[in-house]
Amino acid sequence: MENLFSHPESEPESAQQGSNDLEPLIVCVVVPSDVSHAFQGFTDHPHLWWPLEEESVYGAGSHVEFEENLILETAEDGRTSVWGTIDDWQPPLSFHASWYPAGTPLWSTEIRVVFSAVENGTEVRLIHDGWEGAEDPAASRASYAEGWPRVLQRYARFMGGAVA
Repeated sequence: MENLFSHPESEPESAQQGSNDLEPLIVCVVVPSDVSHAFQGFTDHPHLWWPLEEESVYGAGSHVEFEENLILETAEDGRTSVWGTIDDWQPPLSFHASWYPAGTPLWSTEIRVVFSAVENGTEVRLIHDGWEGAEDPAASRASYAEGWPRVLQRYARFMGGAVA
């Protein structure tokens, strides 16, 4: 009889590598405003700048907002999709959320957005990590590597910053 408390043999090292080897995705923009105003523009007004036509569940015409501890998209017909759950809220310096647009918390990654004073205004740094929580870690990271720069450029333009 096998011992109930025995542990299975360790996986070979190559099998343990993969999603944990994916580097965090870091995207930064600088906006010409103070930290408090930059944080407010990001969290109070995403419906005015988020590129819903390209980066959303329901497309153009929907509405994105930070509501209590959620980041939420609402379609024109009233359907909702929770994009993320905020678990660390430090206005005006940062927030952290489990991130799962069009998915479930079971398959979530993590984002942290940090607002720091710099010479020309505020640097907004988005760090997306936790790829091991995604259903397909490599594909998720590749998709966000294309999408986050578009999102943050729209935010920078909304805040009066230069667009690259």
